Amino acid sequence: MTNASLPPVDPAVNPQKQRKGLNRVFHATRYSWAGLQAGWHETAFRQESVLAMILLPASLYVGQTWVESAVLAASVVAVMVVELLNTAVESVVDRVGPEWHSLSKRAKDIGSAAVLLSLLLCAAIWGAALWARFAPHIG
Repeated sequence: MTNASLPPVDPAVNPQKQRKGLNRVFHATRYSWAGLQAGWHETAFRQESVLAMILLPASLYVGQTWVESAVLAASVVAVMVVELLNTAVESVVDRVGPEWHSLSKRAKDIGSAAVLLSLLLCAAIWGAALWARFAPHIG
């Protein structure tokens, strides 16, 4: 779909669409910061953030090359990104209505599964890196 085929955007509905250049970047950064603050109110995101404060610096020590360090750090950040997306899905589902619905449950379960997979991937990457870094020194 090209921009020419999109319907016109009413500036009263979304003024962000009318912003250009650094003004747009400034406002987008404020919205992103607000999203991080909202995420901080979620227990899981706070726990993952605290873990990230430990693992991100540790990735520089555990990784034997800059690529390994980057993969270790990226796996930690990926968990946080997926957690934020899961929180967004849960918020939208809760906004639609508090009553139980099978599609609401399905959306929340899928978001939770995404978080689980990102955690398992992160654990596997870190486990392999720790093994490669320290196993040769054990025996």
